[in-house]
Amino acid sequence: MARVLLLTNTLGASAEVLPSLALLQHQVKIVPAEASVLIDVPETDILLLDARRDIPAAKNLAKLLHTTGSGAPVVVITTEGGLSALSAEWGIDDVILDTAGPAEVDARIRIAIGEFAARLADNDTTTGEIRTGEVLIDEGSYTARIKGRALDLTFKEFELLKFLAQHPGRVFTRAQLLQEIWGYDYFGGTRTVDVHIRRLRSKLGPEHEAIIGTVRNVGYRFTVTSAMKDAQISERI
Repeated sequence: MARVLLLTNTLGASAEVLPSLALLQHQVKIVPAEASVLIDVPETDILLLDARRDIPAAKNLAKLLHTTGSGAPVVVITTEGGLSALSAEWGIDDVILDTAGPAEVDARIRIAIGEFAARLADNDTTTGEIRTGEVLIDEGSYTARIKGRALDLTFKEFELLKFLAQHPGRVFTRAQLLQEIWGYDYFGGTRTVDVHIRRLRSKLGPEHEAIIGTVRNVGYRFTVTSAMKDAQISERI
């Protein structure tokens, strides 16, 4: 049974958006299909985005979810006619027709969740190592390397890089990072996060500083660049 987050501006139950979903045993939570959901995404296994009516707005939100990272696969719900508007530009994981039967909906949910988990499998914490693209973090020795070059990081810089790399693409507010890295007992302001991000970027160097991305008016995220994705594919080959 999956935790499903349904993003829709339709007033009513999920049965109105995707009738078959109501026949399954998944836990469904409905939230507005708005960018504000990115600030604090509820714990979920999969996001279903309603694109049956306002396709331009749904596309913008899908692209934003892809760019900032949602921490879960994104599957669009659309009509037969809406299929022609979909493209790779949306950055989604899959699409479901609103007329799909229960078996198909259930299968697509399971596959999307499984494939998303497989993509995160590169972060194998059982070995004490986290590898994301060209970044290799060794928790045991508190060392980090990028393209084989050792980074001279302070403890907090290391923890900040490690935490962001463990959640590639997901956006964290300054307050969330302050809580995760410095803890509840820290009395400093969120500017502390900005200072450490600036120092971390400086040590990554001009070529790699962009992997710590800024999402305006929200916070920071770890960005897997095209070059890093190519490196991951080459390693698998």
